[in-house]
Amino acid sequence: MAKSRSSFRVVLLVGLTLLAWFAWRHYNPTSASYLEEGGQLDGPTSGRTLSVDFVDSKSPAEVAALGRELGVTFRADSSQVGVDEIYDVDSPSVGAAAVLKDTLFARSDVEAVDYEVEYSIPENALAADDEALPVVADGADRTFPNDPMFKFQWHLQQIHTPQSWKAAQGEGVIVAVIDTGVAKVPDLADTELVAGFNFVDNTADATDDHGHGTHVAGTIAQSTHNGVGVAGVAYKAKIMPIKVLSARGSGSVSGIAEGIRFAADHGAKVINMSLGGGMSTSVLANAVKYAHDKGVTVVCAAGNDGKGKVSYPAAYKHAVAVAATQFDETTTFYSNWGKEIDVAAPGGNTRVDQNGDGMKDGVLQNTVVPGDTSRNDYLLFMGTSMAAPHVAGVAALVVGSGVTDPDAVEALLKGTARKPSTRADWAPTKGSENRYGAGIVDASAAVKKAQLDEGALELGFAGLLTGVVMFAYRRRKILVTAFGLGGFVGLFIAACGLFFLPQLGIHLPFVSHGLPSLDQAMFGAAGAGNPLFWSAALPLLVASLAYGVRSLRGPLAGLLLGWAGCLAAHAVFRTVDIRWVPLALESVWLGLNALVLTVAAAAVLRK
Repeated sequence: MAKSRSSFRVVLLVGLTLLAWFAWRHYNPTSASYLEEGGQLDGPTSGRTLSVDFVDSKSPAEVAALGRELGVTFRADSSQVGVDEIYDVDSPSVGAAAVLKDTLFARSDVEAVDYEVEYSIPENALAADDEALPVVADGADRTFPNDPMFKFQWHLQQIHTPQSWKAAQGEGVIVAVIDTGVAKVPDLADTELVAGFNFVDNTADATDDHGHGTHVAGTIAQSTHNGVGVAGVAYKAKIMPIKVLSARGSGSVSGIAEGIRFAADHGAKVINMSLGGGMSTSVLANAVKYAHDKGVTVVCAAGNDGKGKVSYPAAYKHAVAVAATQFDETTTFYSNWGKEIDVAAPGGNTRVDQNGDGMKDGVLQNTVVPGDTSRNDYLLFMGTSMAAPHVAGVAALVVGSGVTDPDAVEALLKGTARKPSTRADWAPTKGSENRYGAGIVDASAAVKKAQLDEGALELGFAGLLTGVVMFAYRRRKILVTAFGLGGFVGLFIAACGLFFLPQLGIHLPFVSHGLPSLDQAMFGAAGAGNPLFWSAALPLLVASLAYGVRSLRGPLAGLLLGWAGCLAAHAVFRTVDIRWVPLALESVWLGLNALVLTVAAAAVLRK
C-alpha cells in the first residue's frame, strides 16, 4: 500500500514538474507594439470612392435600398459580395464623399468604411536593374532533396528548412497566396492547388498573369525531391490562389479584403500577402481581424521603401510583419523597419553574390516569366515579398504539427527566431529602429518546439490528472492494480500521441504528428480541429465498446486520462483552433471535456 502511494506521488511530482517547466518554456516575454486597426490615412486618395464593409447579415436588397435612400449606388466588385458584403460607392465630389463616410460610419450595420486605396507589389518600387535573372538547371544529385538547383537556394538554408523536413512538411495545410494569382508551372506539378478566386476579373480562374504570385507560391510549397528545379519550405502544403492584383501588379483594397475573407471562409489556415501600401484603411484592417478570429495566421511583407515605416497590411495588429535579410544575414537595403516588425526572413539581394556561387543572391523559384507569361523559368527575385512566404511556409509547418491558433503560431515563430550571425549589435527590443523583430525565423527550431513541447505538455497534464484520480479514492491499491502497465502505455500514447517520433524521422500511416494528424486523417481537418475529435466523444465511444473486457480496464483508463491531458493542455495554452467553436469558448469546451474524461477514467478504475 505504502509502495503504491509512493509510486503515484512520484507520478504526481513528475507531472507537476513537467507542467512547470514547459509552462515556463511556452511563456514568451518578447512583445511587439502594434498599430491598432483602422488607423488614419497617411496620404492622399482619389477622395471620391469609398469602400464599405457591411455586417454579414445585410442582404444585397437591403444595401440597394440604403443606396436609394442616400442617393448613391453601392457597387459590388465580385460575385462574392453576398458573402463578404464589401461594396464600393462613388461620390460626386471629395466633400460629398467625406459626408457620406461619416454617415455610413455612424450606422450599426456598417462594420468598416474608408476611402478606396490601391495597393501593389512592393517590388514595383525597386529599380529596373533589380529585375529577376534567369537560371539554367544542371544535373540532379542523389541526396535529399534531389532538386538540381537546391544548392543555389541559400535562403532555405538560412532559415534551417532542411533540418525541419525530417519532422514536418506542412501536410494538408492550406496556404492562401493573395497576390497576382498562381500558374501551374512544371515545378508545382506535385503541389496541390485548391479552388481559389479571381477578384480582379470576378472569375474562378486565378491563374497568374504576372509572375509574382507564382514565385511566392513556389517559396511556400514548390514541389520538392522530384528531381526537378528547386524546393519549397512546406512542400506538402496546399496552395489556394487568390488573385487580387492585376497583370500590372496592383489592386484595390476592396478586392484584397474580399480575398482575405474568401480564404478564411474556405479552409485556409495561413495567408500570405506580399503586397501593400502606405495607407491604412479600416476595411482592410477589419478583414485581417476577421481572418485572425477564424483561426488564420496572416503573414505580410513589410515593404520595400528602405524606411522606418512598415507598410499595410503588415503593420496591423493581427498580421505577422516580415522584414528581409540577404545572404550575410544583414537586413537588405530596401527592407522597411520599425516597431511593428515581428520577424525577418530571406528576401535576397540581386545586386551581390556574397556566397560566391556564381549567381546573384536572389530568391530562386520557378515561375512564369514577367512580360511573357506563356513561358516559365527559374528566376531570382528580391524583396520583402520574397521574405514573407518563407515565414508563411514555416507557419504551415507549425500548423501541420498541431499548433493552429494564430496567436500561438506567431508566438512560436517569434519565440524560436534566432539572432543574426553578423550583427553583434542586434537586439530584439530596439523599438522604432527594430529591423529584425524577434530575429530570423528558424524552421527547425519552430517545428521542434511545436512538436516536442506539445507532446510533453500533454503528458504532463495527463500525469497530473492520473495522480488526482489515484489520490481521490481511498481504495488506492485496487486502483493502482487495475491501472497497471497497460494504463501507463495508454496514457503515454493518448497524451503525447507520437509527437516525438517525427523528430527521429519515424512517420507512421495516418499518425505522423500525434493526435492532430489523426484528427486530419479521420476528419480531413487540415489545421483546424474538429470539435468531435477535440472532445470526450471518441474515447468514451471506445471505452463503452471495450468496457466489458476486464483486462482492458487499465489501458482504457490510460486512454481516457491521456486524452483528457491532451485537451487540458490545449485548454490552458490555447494552441489549437477548433472549427465551429467560438474563439472565446474554446478553452471552456476543452476544459469541460477533459473533466468528463477524468471522471470517466475514475469510474472505469473504480469498477
